[in-house]
Amino acid sequence: MRRVVDQVIVVGAGPVGLTCAALLARAGIPVLVLEATLERGRDLRASTWHPPTLDLLDELDLATPLVAAGLVTPTWQVRMHPSGERAVFDLAAIAGDTRHPYRLQCEQQVYCELLEARLAGMSRVTVWRGVEVTDVAQADDHATVTVRRSGGATEALPAAWVIGADGARSRVREAVGLQLEGSTYPETTILATTTFPFQAHLDGLSNVNYCWSAEGTFSLLRLPRLWRVSLYADEGESVEQAMQADSIEAKLQRIVPTGVPYEVLEARPYRIHQRIVANYRQGRVLLAGDAAHLNSPSGGMGMNGGLHDAFNLCGKLVRVWHGEPPALLDRYGRQRRPIAREQILAQAHQNRTRMQERDPAKRRETLRDLQATAADPARARDYLLRTSMITGLRQAAAIE
Repeated sequence: MRRVVDQVIVVGAGPVGLTCAALLARAGIPVLVLEATLERGRDLRASTWHPPTLDLLDELDLATPLVAAGLVTPTWQVRMHPSGERAVFDLAAIAGDTRHPYRLQCEQQVYCELLEARLAGMSRVTVWRGVEVTDVAQADDHATVTVRRSGGATEALPAAWVIGADGARSRVREAVGLQLEGSTYPETTILATTTFPFQAHLDGLSNVNYCWSAEGTFSLLRLPRLWRVSLYADEGESVEQAMQADSIEAKLQRIVPTGVPYEVLEARPYRIHQRIVANYRQGRVLLAGDAAHLNSPSGGMGMNGGLHDAFNLCGKLVRVWHGEPPALLDRYGRQRRPIAREQILAQAHQNRTRMQERDPAKRRETLRDLQATAADPARARDYLLRTSMITGLRQAAAIE
C-alpha cells in the first residue's frame, strides 16, 4: 500500500523515544524526533536496569557499553535498620533465563548519551530540539503534528505514524484526548545524592537496598560514583520543610551518624503516581513509556517498562510499514497495557506498600516471608522472574 507520508515522528528524546528512533531507523524507516528541551536532561532520573531490558538492548549493541559504564549489581535486599537483618535476593537464580543475571545501576542520561551517539551515525534519523508540540491532527492515511519553534514560528509536520514518548505531561496524549487514569500517592519522595560510602559503614549492604527504620523508610541505591538516597518527610513535617538542607542532613545522620555534615550533591522532590491510559493507540498515534503509564519507582520498573513498550511497538510498526495490516498495532496495546496494569503497576504498588508499612510486627512477618522466599530456590526463581520483569514480558508475548 502506498504511503502518503514517508516518515514516522517520535515526540520525546528520552530513553523511550530515542530507542524507538533507533529501532525504526535500523529497519530503514525515516524518523523525525521532536524534543522540547534544548539539551539532554541531566537531573535525577531512572538508574536501575533489569536483566531482560539489557537482553533487549543487545539487539542495538548497547548493552555492553552500558554495562561497562555502570555498576553490576548481582543482589538486592530488603533490610531492617539499624539491626541489619535482611532478605537478600541473588539474581544468579535466574541465570538460565537471561544473559544478564543482575541489575545494572547506571544513570539514564548515560544511556541517552550512548544512544544519541548511535543515532548521529544513522542517516534516516533527524533530531530537532527546542521544538514544542502544540497539536496533533489525524486523517485516514496520515497525521499532522503542529510545532512551535523556539523563535515562536509554527509549522505543520506530516507523519505516517506518530509515537508519543513525551513523558507524564505528554502533549501528544492530550492532543488525541487520552488521559492517565488512576491516583497519586499521598507521600512525596525526596531523592538526594551523596558521595558518602555507605558500603563501608553498613554491614552486608547490596548496591540496591530497601530499608525500614523506626522513623519510616528509606532506600539506598549505589551508582559508580555516588549513592542515591530516597527519603520521606517525617510525621507532621511538610515537604517544603523536609527539603531544607538541615532536614535532609538529619535524615542522613540517622542512617549513619558521622559527626560531620554529609556532602549532598543534589536533592529534589517527586510525587508518586499509579496511572495508565485506556488505550495505547488512537488511530495513527501510539503512546509509550510515561506517556502511557506511571508507577511508583520502587523496584525500578518505570523506565524499563517504557523500553519494553518501545521494542514491542517498533517490532510491529516495522511490519506494518512493510505491508502488514495496521490492525497489528492494536496488538501492541493488548500485549503491553495488561502487563503495565497487572505486573508493573501492581508490583510497584506492592513494593511501595511493603516499604510504607509502619507496624513492627507486620514488618518482621514480611521480612521472615521474604527470607524464606530467598532461601527456597524454586520460590526465589519465581519471585525474581516477576520482580525482574521477565514474567511480564513472557506473558505479553503470549497475548494475541
